[in-house]
Parts: sequence; C-alpha cells; structure tokens
Amino acid sequence: IDFSDHWSFNKFGYPALMVTDTAFFRNRNYHAPTDLPDTLDYARMAKVVEGLKAAIEEWTGCVE
Repeated sequence: IDFSDHWSFNKFGYPALMVTDTAFFRNRNYHAPTDLPDTLDYARMAKVVEGLKAAIEEWTGCVE
C-alpha cells in the first residue's frame, strides 16, 4: 500500500507500519472542510492507541 506517509520510509529501507481505519471510506468529513476536531470519537481513538501499544510491545518484546 503506497498511499500514506509510511511508504517513503519503507522505500528507503526503514521498517514502517501503516495503521488505518480506512476513514476515507467511512467518514464523510475526511479531508473535507468539515473535518474538524469535534467530529472525532476521542474515546474510540484512545482504545485504538491502547491496543496498538499492546501489540507493538508484544511484537518488539519491549514492555513498560
């Protein structure tokens, strides 16, 4: 998948990971003038970050 910022890192040999919720398919506000902070679900985003942290810790063996 080459449509995100991670691609440039991967292209030059740096490990890269793309995490997406495919917002552009589901969120009518994505990259539009109506894409404002009050349209986001912060509680859900926090849960995603917690899950990603746990997954990355497991993958890397680095646990806080």
